[in-house]
Amino acid sequence: MAKSNQFEDRVDAGEQLAAALHTYEIDADITLAIPRGGLPLGRVVANTVSTPLDIIVAKKIAAPRNTEYAIGAVASDGSVWRNDTAIQQTGASETYFEQEQAAIAKQANQKAIRYRENDDFPDLTNSHVIIVDDGAATGATIQACLDRVGKINTTSVTVAVPVAPPDTVKMLEQSADSVICLNTPQQFRGVGQFYQTFEQVSDAEAMSYL
Repeated sequence: MAKSNQFEDRVDAGEQLAAALHTYEIDADITLAIPRGGLPLGRVVANTVSTPLDIIVAKKIAAPRNTEYAIGAVASDGSVWRNDTAIQQTGASETYFEQEQAAIAKQANQKAIRYRENDDFPDLTNSHVIIVDDGAATGATIQACLDRVGKINTTSVTVAVPVAPPDTVKMLEQSADSVICLNTPQQFRGVGQFYQTFEQVSDAEAMSYL
């Protein structure tokens, strides 16, 4: 559990995550942060556990007529996670989903190339991997990241987030080897609710952490 219901900012959240990873003796060879919000935390975690820091990019697939509601997510290599219940509830057609998947995968790939200045995803073979974000609501983007990493012969994958609802943590635990989540509140309106300062991270700031 977190030492309070709120984190001062993303750096404070990263420091608390790093301490938890140390407590649980999580092995790590590389830290992958989800841009943009995950990079301030990822830099703190990577420095503390003495790993390189890189990125893993995924973007949510929004429901028709509701840009805030994720019905899935897709990573920069096209790895996709579908929330079939949400797809059915929102009436999203298969054609809509496939079109959005293709367009958003292209956007995610372009973002990854812009951040790295190349298209070289790190070799994660036989590696202990930590995936960091500033929080998880539905967990869709992290799930797409896990699907991407799941194609690689890694040794272990740990998801590390400051805050997420209990149901999201349970879902992520089915795909990751372990999930470190400091705060799992039943009442959850959004990630920013648990930060005293939760300003949008610009691309320039996010890239500076790399």
